[in-house]
Order: sequence, then C-alpha cells, then structure tokens
Amino acid sequence: MAPRFGRVLTAMVTPFDGDGRLDLDRAAELARWLVANGNDGVVVAGTTGESATLTHDEQIALVDAVRAAIPDHSLIAGAGSNDTRAAVELTERVTAAGADGVLSVTPYYNRPSQAGIAAHFRAVAEATDLPVLLYDIPVRTGRKIQHETLLELLAIDNIVGVKDAAGSVDGTAKLLAVAPSGTEIYSGDDSLTLPLLAVGAVGVIGVATHWAAREFAEMIEAFADGKVGEAACKNAALIASYDFETGDLAPNPVPTKTLMPLLGVDTGILRPPMGPAPDGLIDTARAVLAGLGRDV
Repeated sequence: MAPRFGRVLTAMVTPFDGDGRLDLDRAAELARWLVANGNDGVVVAGTTGESATLTHDEQIALVDAVRAAIPDHSLIAGAGSNDTRAAVELTERVTAAGADGVLSVTPYYNRPSQAGIAAHFRAVAEATDLPVLLYDIPVRTGRKIQHETLLELLAIDNIVGVKDAAGSVDGTAKLLAVAPSGTEIYSGDDSLTLPLLAVGAVGVIGVATHWAAREFAEMIEAFADGKVGEAACKNAALIASYDFETGDLAPNPVPTKTLMPLLGVDTGILRPPMGPAPDGLIDTARAVLAGLGRDV
C-alpha cells in the first residue's frame, strides 16, 4: 500500500520578501511548482522552512496559503515547540486550517527526560484528530527519542510514524521490527534515504527534493521494484546534492534558497540568523544542477 502522505515530500523553504516579511504569494507558487515537479506533497514550517523565526500567526497563514494552492496534494504542517502548551495550541490551529497531518519535533533546548518527551507528544496527539509524525532530529534538539519511548508513542492511534533524522539505520531497523503494523518511517536525512528504504522506510521528507524530486522518486521506485543496483546508481547521482544541501559554511536552507532562483523560482531572502550565502555557493549550485542534467 502507498503511504498515506506519498513517498516524496519536500520540507519546503519559506519565502520572504526583501524586507523579511512572509511572502504568501511566493509560498503558494513554490508549493505548486514542487508538486508539478515530482513531489507528492510538502511540509511547511519545518526546519528548512525557518520555523524558529516564524510566529504562530505566520505559520497558520502559510498553511492557509499552501492548502489553497495544492488542495489535492499532501500538506503536513510543522507544529512543534519546546513549550508543550505552545505545541498544543499550534497543533490545534493547523488542524483547523486544513492540514493533512502534523509534524511535531522533539522539544529542543530544554533537554527533557524521556518521560517528559513522552508526555509532550501525548499532549500533542490529544490536541488533534490528524495523523502525527514525530520528528526525531537529535543533532538539533539535543535529545534522541529513545527506542522504548518511540514504541510507547507509536501505540497511540494517531501517532502514525516518524520523520527519522537520527542517523542510525540499525536503530530504525530495530524499531520497525517491533513497531505497530502500519508505522511509516520517512527519511529525514536525504543521504540515508536508500539505506532507510532497505530497512522499511516508506519515503523521504527531503531538502534536495526541491530540485531533484523526480530523481528521488525514481530511486524509490527502482528499489521497490527490486532493482537494487539501479537504485544504487540513482543514489550515486544524488550524492552531489546531498553534499550541497547543508554544511558548516552554508547550513540548510541557505543552499536551497541560493539554488532555486536558477530554476526560475524566487524564494526570497533568509531571515537572520540564517545567511548570508558564502562566496562561490551559486557556482556550486550550478554544478549540482548540471550534474543532474539541468540546463541552467
């Protein structure tokens, strides 16, 4: 069975105008462009969407605009916070705004215990009737959702899966071996998509999918058809994109906002503290696209 949200989704950048204001027209245009170019849907107000710089009102406006732009494709709304009350409120609001699902990140900075993490996510799940994906990204949050905690949370009816950016393929394999039937794991680390597919992941919520969604879809399809060698070749063609999409000098989403105008899609400026792009990044972006056969 196809996963409920599709196999290839993009964690969409958030467009801002030249003064740093949310640009809803560009957001709608970008969402339409992404689904026209191979994505099954989008995630808004996630890490790549500079969610830490968005107000709750801006996040709801973003959901409204993107929902209207892509009514027939999956829309998952980032609704996380390190404050449980704020996460609950935002979850309630994105539910009312028409999202198809909720992406909820581990409470960051506070470094709660596993019991605190579990209580946080239970409160989020109780605030909505939508399917909830947990977002496990310890490099940013400072806390891994441990195996036992994940199993406890996945037993809740509307917690349906995980955006997995924990970087442990063996840990994911162990989880899926005992997780409830129907648990859906999405790769949250583009470069680990193929290894995670091998242990049971259903797809990717990506960054390089901004410009290479069709290549990801082809890789996933090849793997699903048992053409492992073909999938490996397609993965090899994406390595330059994996290397480009983030790094110490140009952390995500700086590279994406540098590259997208080369494809004729203006995503606007970065909000501080992100940016500016380092010298030479646009030349690297051109090389990445050229390697995928794009004429830019």
